[in-house]
Amino acid sequence: MQHNNIDSRNKQWRVDLRASKTPQERTSIARVIMPQLDPQERIKCNDEVNQGITAEQAVVEASRCLDCANPQCVTGCPVGINIPQFIKHIECGQFGQAAATLKQTSSLPAVCGRVCPQEKQCEARCIHNKLKHPPVAIGYLERFAADWQRDNLPQVQPDMAPANGIKVAVIGSGPSGLSFAGDMAKQGFSVTVFEALHEIGGVLKYGIPEFRLPNKIVDYEIDGLKQMGVEFVKDCLIGKTLSYDDLHEMGFKGIFVGSGAGFPRFMNIPGENLNGVMSSNEYLTRINLMGAGRGGDTPVLRGKTIAVIGGGNTAMDSSRTALRMGTERVILVYRRSEEEMPARKEEVGHAKEEGVELMTLHNPIEYLGDEKGHVRAMRVQRMTLGEPDASGRRSPVPVEGAIEEIAVDLVIVAVGVSPNQLVPRSIPGLDISKRNTIVVDEQTMQSSVSDLYAGGDIVRGGATVILAMGDGRRAAQHMAKALLKQQPAN
Repeated sequence: MQHNNIDSRNKQWRVDLRASKTPQERTSIARVIMPQLDPQERIKCNDEVNQGITAEQAVVEASRCLDCANPQCVTGCPVGINIPQFIKHIECGQFGQAAATLKQTSSLPAVCGRVCPQEKQCEARCIHNKLKHPPVAIGYLERFAADWQRDNLPQVQPDMAPANGIKVAVIGSGPSGLSFAGDMAKQGFSVTVFEALHEIGGVLKYGIPEFRLPNKIVDYEIDGLKQMGVEFVKDCLIGKTLSYDDLHEMGFKGIFVGSGAGFPRFMNIPGENLNGVMSSNEYLTRINLMGAGRGGDTPVLRGKTIAVIGGGNTAMDSSRTALRMGTERVILVYRRSEEEMPARKEEVGHAKEEGVELMTLHNPIEYLGDEKGHVRAMRVQRMTLGEPDASGRRSPVPVEGAIEEIAVDLVIVAVGVSPNQLVPRSIPGLDISKRNTIVVDEQTMQSSVSDLYAGGDIVRGGATVILAMGDGRRAAQHMAKALLKQQPAN
């Protein structure tokens, strides 16, 4: 395998590479700009907006990396990718080696290169920031290496331990479950993933639109796991189709729960039960997973003027999806300022380019219906920013008397999600929090039921793809250790 010959930082080729340019030369190189589809064209289709960087651009961008002796970018990565190593392979033109380095620690590099908030994680720790320069475009380079490998080479498989005969089950095929499955398969375990829906991928399929993460990318990563021996069972609802006891009877010695947070959250304001007020979960699932609006059998509500409530990535996805569904006007209502939106800056920028109107410092307080019970307008309260809340963000405070009515014919609520309660409540003795999340040891991800571990949204209540993957990796590390200890000595 290619990755068997990956060198460390002290190997001569890395030493020579560092000496090939001075730090001043490296920091003087401008950060690469991601090519994009034109905004007026992309709202007419579902094609991926970010087009990826070329090999020439990747090599130049990789040469910006200073190959630090103590790379903080790695500490900022929840799955611990050897970031300088894969970047230096790119600088040398060894793109296959770069992809192999990624695969050693990440089961989904092409996904992470597209949707991870690198600006808050690895890139936030880049030494370029201290030097007052833009950080190395780690996410763009990760995407490049993964895409190059997919287009030019067979699937890159990580080193695999011999099969140990121990069966483990994974509940849910989202990012935490897939990450866990990949790491356990690498360690020789027999892994079966149970998915409630008819498609593998969880939120990667139903929650993230194809203009941001094409399904073919997710499918390719899943095919890689299949080649590693991971088995997938679709249309199987654990807690209904099969129980926790059934899994034991089937011979599974360990269980990982990554069932996500599929329950929508609403604001409990008047008019939320009107027709035409729906959750972002339902809206995106109908369109992304079930093909609504693309000639399929699944219907979806449409409107000329749509309000999307929220300021996270899901709100941006919903807003931009609505434009692609032919909506004339999309208003995104957020109670804080644009600066405080939790969505990625890139996604906010894309939404504005495409024509989404940002109504910041406003909050809906009521929806009004017509004589048929369909939403016709929303009443919004103007807000101002007060003192910081527990998260450190300034709390929105209503401006007395500043209420206006805006005509809308569809409202999509994207103010958060709640964990799926079916799995946790079907397992006797499992410790569940007041938020209906599974309580785990933060170091090991082990629950109060000794053979059950969990991660992602079912533990956090809401998490990024990469944080969920980090949970899966950590759970795999500790479950593997526990299960192997139980093996009888030969």
